Amino acid sequence: MASNPVVSDLIAKLAETAGTPLRRAKTMAPELYHNRDLYEREIEQIFKRDWLCAGTANEIPNAGDYITFSIADQPIYIMRGSDEQIRAFSNVCLHRMMKLLDARRGSCRRIICPYHGWTYDNKGQLIGAGHMVQSDSFNKSEYKIPEVRLEIWEGWIYVTLDSSAASVASQLAELHPVVAAYGMADYQPVAERDHVWQTNWKFLCENFMEGYHLPVAHKATVGAWFPAEETRFPGQTFDAFTYQTFIKDETATYGRAHPDNSRLKNEWRYTSIMPTIFPTHMYVLAPDHLWYLSLRPKNVSEVHVRFGASLAPEVLNALGDRREAFIKDLVDFFDKVNDEDRFLVEGLQQGSAGPLAAAGPLSWLERELHDFSRYLCRRLTAN
Repeated sequence: MASNPVVSDLIAKLAETAGTPLRRAKTMAPELYHNRDLYEREIEQIFKRDWLCAGTANEIPNAGDYITFSIADQPIYIMRGSDEQIRAFSNVCLHRMMKLLDARRGSCRRIICPYHGWTYDNKGQLIGAGHMVQSDSFNKSEYKIPEVRLEIWEGWIYVTLDSSAASVASQLAELHPVVAAYGMADYQPVAERDHVWQTNWKFLCENFMEGYHLPVAHKATVGAWFPAEETRFPGQTFDAFTYQTFIKDETATYGRAHPDNSRLKNEWRYTSIMPTIFPTHMYVLAPDHLWYLSLRPKNVSEVHVRFGASLAPEVLNALGDRREAFIKDLVDFFDKVNDEDRFLVEGLQQGSAGPLAAAGPLSWLERELHDFSRYLCRRLTAN
């Protein structure tokens, strides 16, 4: 990538932030959230190379079920095939480059292009193309939609455009023993949402990573159950992820193990794990539920937000006639949480654009922001 002196200066500022010990560290410089040239470098160095999370495998349980997603400018769809395998494909017709599937999720036996009706099976093979008999050497068996690299890890669907990226399993190997006992691959989805928020993607990542704001900004929702002094961080840092753990007290409506949960013991029955898988997959894994965000920048000041929530199987099994009402209350609750966060991150975008905006000191509760700055520095200086 060609050298840009402004971008080089911004990355130097980032490196200074990342290289400062946490006790003396500050937030990133405000320009790092607003510079368009730096944003383009992020797309090339991060979003076209790293793994992104499109959702959970349990969101597409049956053959023909699909979800749509995108990696940078590349539209993709992810479908469960008739052989039960989940695959990702370019969401672009091989005829005139029309987008094939538009809905966030759906189900179909065949994919039919809405432009000229070219038809593909659930493995991407072209099986129908009308009015092509007079085209010399046309053979539909030679046309197959390009497949996109995909891995499933603990029930999460990850995709990347980089054929040389290290596997998800290898990058998250040290996270696996932390989350394994929860059995999150068996959690069942109860809500999915897509939004566009008016903020830089990094503000939303950082907001998720720290619990410092919870007792203040979320005092009417999750903050009421969050004892900040009980937050715990791992004793080391990792290249591909960061996480913290926190407990939910006995007053919490959500976040404690159901009596039928035999997987978790002792304090883990009321402990939540909050990983961030760099660059933009974030989730809260609790004994009874999980919820997640997956981000894709739309531009320097807008971000696509994919939200989902799932319940542990024993919670769902015990609900009976209360299932619909319980799920509605849960989804309404997290919609409120997301509204609170949207207010915050859009306010950060506006405030940081002011000429008097400046980096401030980090709290110990914001350790993961420091981890994030070091990740960004590694990626943006990579060859």
